[in-house]
Order: sequence, then structure tokens, then C-alpha cells
Amino acid sequence: MEKQNSSAILLLKKATTLNIHTGNLVNWSRLKKKCPSSTSEELQGCIRETLSEWCTKIAPTLEKEAPSTLECTLTQATEAITPEEREELKVSVKLFLSGSHPSSIRTAVDLACSTLGLAQLDSVMIAPPPLPEGVSLTLEHLQPHWKELENLLQSHKIAAIGTSDLDKPLLEQLYTWAQVKPSSNQVNLASCCVMPPDLTAFAKEYDVQLLTHNDSKELITESSFQESVSEGVKDAVVADWSLEWVLRYSIIVKSRGIIKSKGYLVQAKRIGS
Repeated sequence: MEKQNSSAILLLKKATTLNIHTGNLVNWSRLKKKCPSSTSEELQGCIRETLSEWCTKIAPTLEKEAPSTLECTLTQATEAITPEEREELKVSVKLFLSGSHPSSIRTAVDLACSTLGLAQLDSVMIAPPPLPEGVSLTLEHLQPHWKELENLLQSHKIAAIGTSDLDKPLLEQLYTWAQVKPSSNQVNLASCCVMPPDLTAFAKEYDVQLLTHNDSKELITESSFQESVSEGVKDAVVADWSLEWVLRYSIIVKSRGIIKSKGYLVQAKRIGS
């Protein structure tokens, strides 16, 4: 055990990109001492448990190969969708960006498709990266990310695209500017107990679906991510790692309206790499 953990630490030091796939969250419920009180706690626990179990299973030869991109996933936790069941399932994704580079969106979508064995995701909803204190989200912040989503839709990697936490003025600005209109917009009911009437009226007029969520504005902070990695890979040096994005997927059985499985994909990069 100690040797495998040491190898994992060495790999973390050598790799420049870290990809973590938590797998089906149902698989991790048995590992948790208590139910998470938030999606942030759920994600932190999944990262910690995935890395911890991955450390016990990695091949010793990986230490010598020193890959630049380290894939931390467990085979039994990966549930690729077969062509036979694809028509019965809807795959929805919410992407939380930590960095500001739009290319992260394509990277995340490509990784989700390859992980789940898909050619196309049914929907992708984007949560824009957090802004400095005192800076408000504007259309200019959204435009580069939306263009990347439009490109992915036009190349048939995504069937529908949506937004999160836009008020009526900003949603209207995006709708007017965009070539591909947003099909949905998520609203956090923790910040507004009822849907704002102006937002509801606009969504109804332009056929934008309004959904609700209870995600934190910043799903996981840099320090919380580093803490989870440190707990999952004992004695690892994590200060060099910066979170790029978190992708949460849900696989829904269309005919029954229930979630078949869900999980997270996480990417981090070594600072300065």
C-alpha cells in the first residue's frame, strides 16, 4: 500500500494535467459516513474517495512512464452507454468553469463523450467562471464561451445548449446576440424564492425553459479541491494544482423520468505548465 501511494505522489508531481472521473455516485454512497449537505460536499467526497481507491489500483509501471496527463478513474465505476440503450437515455451536463479559456469547454465535452461512449450529449448547460469581487457578469464575459458552445452544437457534439443564473436583462442580451439561442436557463431558488416575473415572462415568450438548482455559485474552491486531493493521495503536494473545470453529468431514463446514474469529471492543471 505505501509503495503504491508513493508512486501516485510521484506521478502527481510529474503530470501536468490531472483528470478525475468519479464514476456513478451510487457507487460512492457506501463509502461516505454521512450524506453530504451540499453538492460541494458531494463533489469533494467523490474526489477524495476516487483518488484514494485509484491509488490502491494503479500499475507500478506507470511510475516509470510518467504521463503528462494522469487519468484517475476506476474501470468498474465507468458506465459507457451502449448503442442499444442510447435512444432510451438522455445525457444532460452542467459545466462549471474555473478558468476563463473557452477551449476548456471543448476539452470537457470531448472527455465526457469519450468517457460515456457517446458521439453527442443531449444538453450542455454552462456556469460561467467566477469573477473578481465587485465585477458583474456581462454579455462580453459570456460571448467567448457561448461561441464555443455554438461551434460544438454545429459539429453535432451537443444537441442543445443552456445557461445558468442569468437574470432577465442578461438572458435577453444573450438571446438577441446569439446565433444559437439558449434552450434553457437555470435559476438558483436559494437566492430568489420565486421565479422573477420578468424572467418568467421573457422565457415563456421566447420558449426558454426555466429550471431550478441549488448549486453553490462556486461549486468547489481551489483550496477545497486541493484539500480533497491531499486527503485522497496521502502526503501529496497539491499547491501546484489549479482547477480548470468540473463537469457533472446525469443519465436519465426518458420513459420513466428517473436518473440512471450520474457523476463528475474534473480537470486540473499544474500551475505554470
